[in-house]
Amino acid sequence: MEAPRALRLLLGLILIGLVLFPLVGERFYIQYATKIMIMAIFAMSLDLLVGYTGLVSLGHALYYGIAGYALAMVGGDAAVSLWWSLPGAMLVSALAALVVGALVLRTTGIYFIMVTLAFAQMMYFFIRDSNDFGGSDGKYLDAKPTLSLLGWTPLDLGNPLHRYYLTLALALATYVLLRTVLRSAFGRVLIGIRDNEPRMRSLGFPTFRYKLACFVLAGALAGLAGYLTVVQDGIMNPEQLGWHRSGEALVMVILGGMGTLAGPALGAGALMLLELVFSIWTKYWQLLLGGFIIAVVLFLPGGLGSLFARRRDGGAGHG
Repeated sequence: MEAPRALRLLLGLILIGLVLFPLVGERFYIQYATKIMIMAIFAMSLDLLVGYTGLVSLGHALYYGIAGYALAMVGGDAAVSLWWSLPGAMLVSALAALVVGALVLRTTGIYFIMVTLAFAQMMYFFIRDSNDFGGSDGKYLDAKPTLSLLGWTPLDLGNPLHRYYLTLALALATYVLLRTVLRSAFGRVLIGIRDNEPRMRSLGFPTFRYKLACFVLAGALAGLAGYLTVVQDGIMNPEQLGWHRSGEALVMVILGGMGTLAGPALGAGALMLLELVFSIWTKYWQLLLGGFIIAVVLFLPGGLGSLFARRRDGGAGHG
């Protein structure tokens, strides 16, 4: 599913709107837009597994939460440098994904779903019951990471506006990275594994290694989202590792459209914006939101992105 001109135009307009939004938006909405972009990164990382490799994970929040805790544990009261803390947190998530992936990728189907969920829940209970990680209250980050270059500080992450633009830049970088990866030979192999793994094995491709590499990349990008969440909120708690966080990301992917890059980002924006609007309208906002999700699944099985997409030779999407 190649992104048609209408969808590319929409994405361009959204990007322009995001760049200009802080000029007119109030502080609350700037911070909320930042959270939406963080969840867009998280959803895109999950779609790499679900939409492009056919690996439905219910434990993706594990890597999101681990990176957040890594920053909170290292930072705490003292400010740390963004230059090493961000790659370090993503590396921790990638290593966790490597270990978990080496085990769970030996299963398939419903067993894969349940084992990924089991690993995430084990870490959730371990952290919740550990005083070293703050228990159920979580771990606080009192000092934001610093970004300095030869004594010059281009970004003050204590400033919501600076956090907004940093998150926007990293969300765009994530999109470009995944688009490049999926257009490469590696990405084509992942799509082949999703469509027919036995055939790919018969052609000589070491499918386990490809899936593991994909699993690690997705985990690292989920760690990026977790890191930004702690920078934004100043806290990471065990609930962020729970199954509901993974489920929320999966809903975003399905809502926007699996097997596209723009779809999960659109799904994240739609879900969080509707949640805000419906919660203002009525205390029964969850009922309205659930009804909207059901309607999309029934009438737009390809997700919101299918409103703009057109099929071309049955290929997977890169938009």
